[in-house]
Amino acid sequence: MSTSSRFAVAVHVLSLMAWADEEPLKSEQVAESVNTNAVVIRRMLCELAEANLVVSQTGAMGGSKLARVPERITLLDVYQAVESRGVFSLHRHPPNPDCPVGVNIGTVLNEVLDEVDSAVEAVLATMTLKDVVSRLKPCVGSSNGKKRQVARMQTVSARN
Repeated sequence: MSTSSRFAVAVHVLSLMAWADEEPLKSEQVAESVNTNAVVIRRMLCELAEANLVVSQTGAMGGSKLARVPERITLLDVYQAVESRGVFSLHRHPPNPDCPVGVNIGTVLNEVLDEVDSAVEAVLATMTLKDVVSRLKPCVGSSNGKKRQVARMQTVSARN
């Protein structure tokens, strides 16, 4: 059974934008960091823009950046923008209604699913994009490292 990575990618994208401060990033730059196709990033940016998490400008000088400061973007905001509710799903095919378990398992599992979803959402609501970025900073080093990393992204993007 596969799980979605859309939330992880969206947090990565938004963290990269927070890391770049006010500098708009092109989808190609973001795609390089995520290691995916720029089309995938552009589609996700549309969803994030609909949720008022990013703003984008087209054209040669365009790009995307955060719509608000990182401390005002919760991970729940991100989750709700790109994922459908539900950590897991129920049977793809209805169970046997003549079975004493099959006839009621959907109702029971729906209650469990609601509790799990509520717990996940409660945790995500307490964490912000700023929290994520602050956890990244010790991995890179100084703020000069941040500027070098963004400059490197621009250089690589300009070559492509």
